[in-house]
Formats: sequence, C-alpha cells, structure tokens
Amino acid sequence: MRFINSTIHGLLDYAAALALIIAPNVLGLGAESALAYWLSVAAGIGLIVYSLITDYAFSMAKVLAFKLHLGFDIAAAIVFLFAPLLFGFNGIANIYYPVMGIGVLMVVLFTDSNKAEAEVGAQAEAAAALAE
Repeated sequence: MRFINSTIHGLLDYAAALALIIAPNVLGLGAESALAYWLSVAAGIGLIVYSLITDYAFSMAKVLAFKLHLGFDIAAAIVFLFAPLLFGFNGIANIYYPVMGIGVLMVVLFTDSNKAEAEVGAQAEAAAALAE
C-alpha cells in the first residue's frame, strides 16, 4: 500500500536531509571516521539540492522528474546499506548507515509516484487558471 504522496515525501526529504547533516555531530561519527561523518553530511546536502529541483511541492525549480528523484533515493539507500562493508565502518556508523538506508527504502516503497504525477498536474492546472 502506497500512502505517501509527493507533498509528504517532500517534507520527509527535508527532514531527512537535516537529520543527515545533524546526526553525525550528535552521534560523534567524526571520532570514528572522517568518511563516516562526511558521507552523511554530503548525502544531506545532496538531498537538499536535488529536492530543491524536483518536480514536487517545496521545490524551487521543477526540473527533475519525481520518479528520477526516487531513483536517487534508492541509490542513496543502497550506498547506505552497504557503507559499513564498503568503507569498513565500525561502532555506531555500523548501525547508523543501515538504519538510514532502510528508512529511505521504506519511504520510497510507500511513496505513490502515480499520485505525485496527478498532484503536479492539478497544481499546474490551478496555476494556469490563476494566470488567466
């Protein structure tokens, strides 16, 4: 059952981005590994950037298709799931990255991309009606 629409997905994107930027400081990932710290911060910044250009609510420029955005989310989730193995993370990073990866996958799995396309179409029609 897909119950997350593009508007909720957008809100979750910005909340996740903030978490990815703040959590490494709170959890002390930098003490374990500079890579563990900066991978999370970079992912958070990247998420903000591609969210700001995604064709959905809370975007500044609607140039990235929502389905492609979801593809980026899946790619990030896969990297996060395998980061401890790929980069030899220990301690809290060994837990943090798979948990974040599973969280991202769950959001993508429960996001209705078809509903998102309908919402964007309705928003475009409403904007056109206002312009007339």
